[in-house]
Amino acid sequence: MKILTAEEMRATDRVTVEKFGVASIDLMRHAGAAVARFVEREYAGCRRIVALCGKGNNGGDGFVAARNLAASGCEVQVLLIGSPEDLKGDAKTAFDEMGIAPVVIGSDADLESSEVRKILENAELILDAVVGTGFKPPLRGIAATLRDRLNAMTTPVIAVDLPSGWDADSREFNAEGAYRADAVVTFTAPKLAHVCGDLTGGVYGAIVVAQIGSPEGAIQSDLNLSWAGAFKQITDAPRKADSNKGMYGHVLLIGGARGKSGAPSMASLAALRTGAGLVTAAVAESILPEVAGVTPELMTIALKEAADGSIDSDHVDFDELLDRMTVLAIGPGLGQSLAAEDLVLKLLEKAKVPLVLDADALNILARHSEKIDGRGRAMVLTPHPGEMARLARISTREVQANREPLAREFAIRHQVTLVLKGWRTLIAHPDGSMAINTTGNPGMAKGGSGDILTGIVAAMVAQHPDRIADAVNAAVYLHGLAADLAVREQDEHTLLATDTVAHLWRAFRFRPQDAAGYVWVQGLPRSTVEKR
Repeated sequence: MKILTAEEMRATDRVTVEKFGVASIDLMRHAGAAVARFVEREYAGCRRIVALCGKGNNGGDGFVAARNLAASGCEVQVLLIGSPEDLKGDAKTAFDEMGIAPVVIGSDADLESSEVRKILENAELILDAVVGTGFKPPLRGIAATLRDRLNAMTTPVIAVDLPSGWDADSREFNAEGAYRADAVVTFTAPKLAHVCGDLTGGVYGAIVVAQIGSPEGAIQSDLNLSWAGAFKQITDAPRKADSNKGMYGHVLLIGGARGKSGAPSMASLAALRTGAGLVTAAVAESILPEVAGVTPELMTIALKEAADGSIDSDHVDFDELLDRMTVLAIGPGLGQSLAAEDLVLKLLEKAKVPLVLDADALNILARHSEKIDGRGRAMVLTPHPGEMARLARISTREVQANREPLAREFAIRHQVTLVLKGWRTLIAHPDGSMAINTTGNPGMAKGGSGDILTGIVAAMVAQHPDRIADAVNAAVYLHGLAADLAVREQDEHTLLATDTVAHLWRAFRFRPQDAAGYVWVQGLPRSTVEKR
């Protein structure tokens, strides 16, 4: 699923009408109907609904939604910001078809009337259809005054297309002066704000995309930016009836110095749970019992230790160790000693299979930037912002200020796949394409989360060595989704990295596009949550 700018969304609508012959009023009717269906399903208990409608096409979507909700038995009232005489085109048609007499708000004084106050106070749900994708901030006049009133209330707000006042092209986390929203229903494709901004005041509010009639051929973008969840389909096909473990790859995970058994244990368990046919953990001999005890399905290799407890590469038979492996993951619990550094450098030289590097391996690699080279074999790096700062030799502040261009340029220059973790994790690929992930929650801000991701990425690459970009995109999405499913059963404070592994099966079974056609960019359908 492509991510679009506001101008690209306008072009998509224009091409849909002019080239594919879909009437623009039908696009509006489909959009409004999609909003109404979402409200009926996800907020079924809300029957007194107020639609806040502007004079443009966003207001037109709101008129259609209001008509559909009234037809389904809801008590719907419409507050129109501006005069009906100012309505034009499709918005005017939708208004005429609505069949609901609006309360017209022509001034701030109208907002203070007892009638409007009562309407807002009695609402069980509010539709925000004031302005949408075409708007450029800031809000002024009545729209701004209404925003202040709305943002002081606790009534659920469903934003039509975007929370009013939010710039569709914004990559910012916050937007000053926008309407609050509990959920967002947008159309055709997500815009930059949908995947970059905190539109719903947290990660649990729904952001869904509804298809309204634009064919795939009409949707074009120069951003070269996709939504990671679209690649989850790589996992959806059932396995062949005559499957055997050799068909799903062999992951070799190398890490774990003395006293550091947790990281390789978690990464190995995650790799097994993600579907790799075989997983072998090669760790320092002193921690082998703890790592082996994580699950009986895990195979292990004990490696000789240097004096400081790191793996001693002088006693490693690399040909034997790497024989018949599909993917090599390096780093969890490895340490950063000279012995560990020597091991990483030798593995980079000798391994011919795809590599996944994380944690201590990244910090070692930062000291040898000439070794960051994915030419000839795939290389996946999974840094958090601090590790990325060391790899790029800049400050963490600079990383966070330039995440997208930095990740893309780094991936192209070094011909690697770069997973830059954080709010809206970025997955940049050697060809310049990039995916952005929208799953995950603050409960993941604990030790072990990165180790789990390493195992998931390695297992996905092992199963799909011919589709590495898709596999990594899907792996990042699955990791966050499993955590989102896990946290619904407990609390962000208590969530452990291993809880995420326990919910991977739910993540694999989840379909981002539900039976009603909504693509869940953020949040989970109420039916999914209620199944717990």
